[in-house]
Amino acid sequence: MRKYKRIAVLIALLLIINFTNKSKFVPEILKFQKTSTNYLTGLPGSNGPLLAVKIDDTKEALPQIGISEADNVYVEQVESGLTRLLALYSSDYPDEIGPVRSARISDIDLLAQYGRVAFAYSGSQEKMRPVLASANLNILSAERNPPTIFSRDEARVAPVNLILHPNLLIERATKKFNLSLIKLNSSPWNFGNLSKSATSIRIAKIKFPNSRYEATWDSTNHCWNLAQNGNAEVTTIGKNVCIDNLIIQNVVIEPSIYGDKFGANTPFSKSVGNGSAFLLRDGKYLEINWSRSDPLQFTKWFQKDGSEVKIKAGHTWIFLTDTAPALTP
Repeated sequence: MRKYKRIAVLIALLLIINFTNKSKFVPEILKFQKTSTNYLTGLPGSNGPLLAVKIDDTKEALPQIGISEADNVYVEQVESGLTRLLALYSSDYPDEIGPVRSARISDIDLLAQYGRVAFAYSGSQEKMRPVLASANLNILSAERNPPTIFSRDEARVAPVNLILHPNLLIERATKKFNLSLIKLNSSPWNFGNLSKSATSIRIAKIKFPNSRYEATWDSTNHCWNLAQNGNAEVTTIGKNVCIDNLIIQNVVIEPSIYGDKFGANTPFSKSVGNGSAFLLRDGKYLEINWSRSDPLQFTKWFQKDGSEVKIKAGHTWIFLTDTAPALTP
């Protein structure tokens, strides 16, 4: 009996020693483990296939589905002075995104800087179809996919009821169409601390001919609450759309050779070139400049002294407008 007790005590001591030695080394081992960072947000996460989705932005489309999960969102002017969203996803694909709408000519230059992006939209003007087909894009429109991937929401009215199931779309694109969907291998952004020259701000008003946005600093959640035409932008579960970085990019907006079925001209937002902009983050704003000399280059953002702009790790919205914002301290 004594023999077995001694063996039991010895085993217990060995276990204690082994645990103690391991606990000393665990922190050291963890130091060498590399955490994956998403290139579009600067947050911990993966870099999956880059998917761009065209989303309606009118009152009838609200509440929009899946926009809170978008890594970056471009807000661009369309016909009649309204706006439409171009949302980029690479780290978090919601079950549904929408309402999905048709592509516009400005999308081609905006997406060119990212490479051969998977582009999901409802359709396009017939005149623009060959232009889209020749662009460096993986076209994944509703015209090329079944209702199981682009379904209709019976609680909504056409044309603002087309809903995308992105996970099914990516699976179909890779397995049925054998497409090699691109993943980013570098970031278009510089993440870091805000410049000390930034000025405190409470509200920013962004104007389009027939659409008004208002971004209000939320000091509790440390992000910008977004409202459009006096209505808060909320998700389908009633949560405010709150943005970490908001960039108001001043661009030239001019008529294009395209138009909608009602005869309204489609505006073209020139995202290649240079100009001024405003960065909103951390309850402050910074006047900056932007430059992009080639469609294949990422847009560069500079402070007035020429140094590169750093944004906060998080979700970023870029508003392409030709009108300066109204800023309220």
